[in-house]
Amino acid sequence: MEHQYDYVIVGSGFGGSVCALRLAEKGYKVLVIEKGKWYRADDFAKNNWQLSKWLWMPLLRWFGIMKISFFRHITIISGVGVGGGSLVYANTLPVPKQAFFRQGSWAKLADWESILQTHYKTALQMLGANKNPKLFDGDNALKTLSIQLNREHLFEPTDVAVYFGKADETVPDPYFNGKGPERAGCNFCGGCMTGCRYNAKNTLDKNYLYLAQQLGVEIQAQAEVIDVLPVGNDDGSEGYQITCRSTRNWRHSKTNYTAGAVVFSGGVLGTIKLLLKLKKKSLPNISPKLGDDIRTNNETLISVTNIDGSKDLSKGIAIGSILHSDDNSHLEVCRYVEGSGFWRLSHLPMAKGRVALKRIGNIMLKFLRNPLRIFKLYLVSNWGKRTAVLLFMQTVDSTLRFKRSLSGGMVSRLSKGSRPTPLIPESMELANQYSKLVNGENTVFLFETFAGIPSTAHILGGAVMGASASEGVIDQHCRVFGYKNMLIVDGSMISANPGVNPSLSITAIAEHAMAQVPSKKMTTGK
Repeated sequence: MEHQYDYVIVGSGFGGSVCALRLAEKGYKVLVIEKGKWYRADDFAKNNWQLSKWLWMPLLRWFGIMKISFFRHITIISGVGVGGGSLVYANTLPVPKQAFFRQGSWAKLADWESILQTHYKTALQMLGANKNPKLFDGDNALKTLSIQLNREHLFEPTDVAVYFGKADETVPDPYFNGKGPERAGCNFCGGCMTGCRYNAKNTLDKNYLYLAQQLGVEIQAQAEVIDVLPVGNDDGSEGYQITCRSTRNWRHSKTNYTAGAVVFSGGVLGTIKLLLKLKKKSLPNISPKLGDDIRTNNETLISVTNIDGSKDLSKGIAIGSILHSDDNSHLEVCRYVEGSGFWRLSHLPMAKGRVALKRIGNIMLKFLRNPLRIFKLYLVSNWGKRTAVLLFMQTVDSTLRFKRSLSGGMVSRLSKGSRPTPLIPESMELANQYSKLVNGENTVFLFETFAGIPSTAHILGGAVMGASASEGVIDQHCRVFGYKNMLIVDGSMISANPGVNPSLSITAIAEHAMAQVPSKKMTTGK
């Protein structure tokens, strides 16, 4: 059957952008559908008080780059917009340790460490990875902590997707032999996670998506896919009809596209939510494993606020350094641009305790023992400048399950391993040691204090790989069991705990999946 497109890609993040470029290079006609906006440098928020430019809340007419989703067992931070999570992520591009490739449902399918080696190199090159050249107050404190722990040799600057030319100086494309856009040197403002306003961050719209557009790929922004239905045969062998609607104009009529193949790349919150809905009617043959094996990096987020104003913890890139605190754990220092004090409204002092009443009691004791210091914590001028966010991650594995709720959304359920918790003793101890080095006080999200619910920016899984539909949703080439010409290529395909920021791994596995797709000439003979 003739279709409008050879491939429709749902989502434009690290999976979808790779698919768009590689499929176009193979001669296919491609449409990318993204529910978020196109963002240019001047469109990004100057700080995180500009909520309508920073947060994604369409009901309030806020179309920003970051979405916060609340579940019973986890609070999730994710990216929205053309370029997906690359718009809001902290740029870091680590390769996971060996354990990642040998655990989880994908472990026996292939020698992943060997197969992905070339694809990791390609991903690093395409994303413009560079070693962070400068350390600032927040990083230097982490380095001092590494010395105190006798692990200085395990402290290092991060590999990041940032162009480090001369600060604010615009130059011709430095990455793709002049085929890419102009770039400007990083000025270390700390604004990576509110959106880079200086054209230094290597977001996907400046590499994969930019190059894909030069080859004819179309990108439909501010449109959300609501249905994918096989055309002709029920297995999708004759293609699909994809229905979407505007995310900005609620009265806008629905739009239908047809394609020979479809790639789901909306991330866990987009892909799993949509497929759980479609499994009820449009795509019933999807594996019953859909929604299983949801993982985080078993992480915590603890904010440390400098009380006396002696430190500028906003200066630098979003994550400029990392400490491998033990064989299974990592600690990174995150920062926001000066003036970004929004998170202060949602934080309470960090306190130990297995139950909420115990934690609240310990907070009250902190206040009674040193009320002046607690008052200073909340009255400190320029919270963004005085605060570092400690991101602690572990390779320890535990999983959740996402199910469709009665209202049509998703709910979380406990699955295998221990319950996710923000109360990880190692992270709390490291935070206490770090705070002493910067004369700081520790705070956490209030949901962690009241409900013991941790937060994550790295939600993974839900459509993992397996040898069959009884073990996973996709095969080792990201093809969906039960359907032809259908792939899932995003964070939901990650089938083990990487223990580090996952963007590079998603990109590398997407490169692997696209390497298995034949060119259009091979499939048509033309």
